[in-house]
Amino acid sequence: LTASDHDALEEGMDRLQGLLAQLQDEATPLADSVKLYAEAAGLIHYCNTALDKARLQVEEIDASLAPDVEVPHAA
Repeated sequence: LTASDHDALEEGMDRLQGLLAQLQDEATPLADSVKLYAEAAGLIHYCNTALDKARLQVEEIDASLAPDVEVPHAA
């Protein structure tokens, strides 16, 4: 991940925490909760994609350091 990717991931995670707090607030109207949920779902997808990209980069680095050793992949 680049520095900007890392910053975007951190911002996304921070925003997710804020959304969770709003969703847990009983004063949040149902219509707002649905909008918050939709935003959270998009952020979760973005963050998972960024983490998958980082995981792949780590695996590529590991493979380049030990080209004769197969890197086990988590299921």
